[in-house]
Amino acid sequence: MAGLTKLSDLAIGTAAVVRELSSQGSAVMRLREMGLLVGTPLTLVRAAPLGDPLEIKVRGYRLTLRKSEAEHVLVEPTA
Repeated sequence: MAGLTKLSDLAIGTAAVVRELSSQGSAVMRLREMGLLVGTPLTLVRAAPLGDPLEIKVRGYRLTLRKSEAEHVLVEPTA
C-alpha cells in the first residue's frame, strides 16, 4: 500500500488508520490486546520532550507507547 508510514514518524496532531503491524512477538500481541488492530483510526496527540514516549488517542482513550513499539505499527495518514 502506498502512503504507509510508521506511527513513530507521524507529526503531532495527525490522524491515521492502522494498516499493518510489521512484526510478530509479545510486543505486537500486547498492542493488539490494547486495541491497535488493522483498520483502527487513531490520532497522535503528543510526544514527550525527547520524543519518547508517544501518546495516541485510540478507541476513545489515550494510550502511551514507547517509540520502539510505535515503530512496529504502520499507518496511513487520513486527510
